[in-house]
Amino acid sequence: MSQHSPAHNVIVQIKVKLLGVSKPPVWRELQLRADTQLDQLHEILQAALGWQNSHMHVFTFADEEFGVRDPELGHADERKVTLGELTDIGARFRYTYDFGDDWEHEILVEDLLDPDPETHYPTLVASKGACPPEDCGGTWGYANLKAILADPNHDEHQDMLEWLGLTDASDFDPTAVPTEDIAYELALSGASR
Repeated sequence: MSQHSPAHNVIVQIKVKLLGVSKPPVWRELQLRADTQLDQLHEILQAALGWQNSHMHVFTFADEEFGVRDPELGHADERKVTLGELTDIGARFRYTYDFGDDWEHEILVEDLLDPDPETHYPTLVASKGACPPEDCGGTWGYANLKAILADPNHDEHQDMLEWLGLTDASDFDPTAVPTEDIAYELALSGASR
């Protein structure tokens, strides 16, 4: 655990990378307060990545797991600990979302900064790659989805278009990051702070 104080006036810069997804890779660089509780961090990650928050999740720090308090799962209560209490510069930890699709994210603490009084935290610093569609089957399913959409002669091509609500495969762009939407969702996630 960090010896760093989770003070309100410390900003943590993190890079969140979705593991197993490439061409393009999916990552977000964010700045948020060190006193952000892990349940709030979950909401921030959902907003930044574009997930729909319809599945379970867990944070893993070495051999400690934090999530929604559930005696059957054995996770420690994520509402009782802050990001600053568990990390310091260079720390890496995992965020797993959707235990069926098993989306694994590696989070790297890149820096600790002084807050900018003109900035509303959390904030998106940089990003790459669109978030995969929810419930598409994990990394393998997402790779398969992209291959099907790229092949108009594939037997499942039309079904996938309908499932995604698209009229044409060119409407699906895995490189597009909706930064305005992310900024809006991040602002909402930090509205109570």
